[in-house]
Amino acid sequence: MAWQAWTTLGVIGLLLSLLIFTHLAADVVLVGGVTLLMLSGVLTPDQALGGLANEGMVTVGVLYLVVAGLRETGGIGFVAQRILGVPKNLHSALLRLTVPTCAMSAFMNNTPLVAMMLPVVAEWSKKCRISVSKLLIPLSYATVLGGTCTLVGTSTNLVVHGMLKKEPGYEAGFGMFTTTWVGLPTAILGLVYLIFVGKRLLPDRKPVLSVQDDPREYTLEMMVEPGSVLVGKSIEEAGLRHLPGCYLVEIERDGQVLAAVGPQERLDGNDRLIFAGIVESIVDLQRIRGLVPATNQVFKLNAPRSRRCLIEAVVSSTCKAAGQTIRDAKFRTTYGAAVIAVGRNGERIRKKIGDIVLEPGDTLMLEAPASFVEQHRNSRDFYLVSQVEDSTPPRHDRAIVAVLILAAMVIAAATELLPMLHAAMLAGGLMIVTRCCTSTVARRSVEWSVLTVIAASMGLGKAVEVSGLAQSVAGSLLGVAGDHPWVVLVVLYGVTMVLTELITNNAAAALVFPIAFATAQRLGIDFTPFAAAIMMAASASFSTPIGYTTNLMVYGPGGYRFTDYFKVGIPLNLLAWIVAVVVIPLAYPFKHA
Repeated sequence: MAWQAWTTLGVIGLLLSLLIFTHLAADVVLVGGVTLLMLSGVLTPDQALGGLANEGMVTVGVLYLVVAGLRETGGIGFVAQRILGVPKNLHSALLRLTVPTCAMSAFMNNTPLVAMMLPVVAEWSKKCRISVSKLLIPLSYATVLGGTCTLVGTSTNLVVHGMLKKEPGYEAGFGMFTTTWVGLPTAILGLVYLIFVGKRLLPDRKPVLSVQDDPREYTLEMMVEPGSVLVGKSIEEAGLRHLPGCYLVEIERDGQVLAAVGPQERLDGNDRLIFAGIVESIVDLQRIRGLVPATNQVFKLNAPRSRRCLIEAVVSSTCKAAGQTIRDAKFRTTYGAAVIAVGRNGERIRKKIGDIVLEPGDTLMLEAPASFVEQHRNSRDFYLVSQVEDSTPPRHDRAIVAVLILAAMVIAAATELLPMLHAAMLAGGLMIVTRCCTSTVARRSVEWSVLTVIAASMGLGKAVEVSGLAQSVAGSLLGVAGDHPWVVLVVLYGVTMVLTELITNNAAAALVFPIAFATAQRLGIDFTPFAAAIMMAASASFSTPIGYTTNLMVYGPGGYRFTDYFKVGIPLNLLAWIVAVVVIPLAYPFKHA
């Protein structure tokens, strides 16, 4: 190997050591590695920075805008309720999550699928009281497994299919379900592994919220909107039974108080629901379609709800409203904000919001324009004023629009009416134009660290390719495989699998393809089983976050470490390898060309 290949191998070894044995951020480590390769002359600046202009990286960035539109309109809850339901335990949750996402990813690109499901699963995990780190790796792996089942399930299959069609005698390429013979049994066994074995290896890194996590417990009144989707549903069906950090205390209906509310109690229009909970739970309640703050003061504020947010303010001893009820103090008129919840020493205040007499030290949850923070930050009326993150009330009236935009994007990409990037950019633009989200929220929603990791990993992949490292490794290993077709198949799958974990899946497939084709010609056998092995090995990437885009997408939100992918992914990689080398010769027998 040339010095460039040895240098690249050394840098990759250093990066893996840092990622495994330190807590340095992945984006910092990978960018540092690309910098070393550029300074040493292995990569030119254009090659090192090429990932920043990569279509896949840009597509992921634009998809965050689409997700922002779904989140801001409450469309995420709409999707979650219909697809995921209410599981009773982790086993049931993994079954409900992985099976439908695996099935969907067989017919659509898995990158937008994971982008759509990420916030859905994050919200769902809180309601189910399951750590999100137990769910996001299975989400990514399920979409990868589903993608191997059809020709259009992953871009890697299409890349190999396109290369195959250019070879003499293989102009027809693969059919839509040619890969199903191998992909389906791999996906089934992979899901069984994730549900029964993988769940024990997944980290429990982000504990579910509980009321005890935050001493600032609020008393909050919400009202069921007449004619809304919640009318006629039971407490359990409405998703109000297992709220994280929050519980339903009682229902007030037509002047009657229903205490100790059971899960089968049906909701009526104008029901007033009294909750006790922490800050995060109030934000969650605001996002439930059909629930609105019970105080009519909210609807008398001048600024539209889409421009408001939740603000915490602590009443001072010199506050003009102290010693008066919220109604008598004319809080909305005086401060331009509506009180929607009150916290007092973690105790539940048994009065309607308007009848509560304010005391110094009370913590108020206000709905107000964001400018309230600046206007009253130094006011003598409040000890502390702070904005609650991501607390803008959802634009429920735009939820259907957001879901339709998402559906149109998926259909356009799946049917190849538009390339994935074009469909994503159009959908992202429509989310802003149709006011499903603001441009400010759209900019803030982009996970720049994830995009940096994707771009840097592409730079590393380019170094493995241009330095000759991949060519040397692949050629050497296939050279020692001998003349037995099955042994060559086993080695070919292993080489492609390892390269996929180090460089992008498409680059690994493109690199190994000509070497494998030349090997098949040397042996005088049909190339079809080798092509199927390349498709499977390049797509089935589970051992590292940098091997597949969806693995990178869940890395940050799941709070994962690099080694988490080793623990769960290596056994799954080995399982897929075994299934593939057993099934491929049966589905596509070795025969003389």
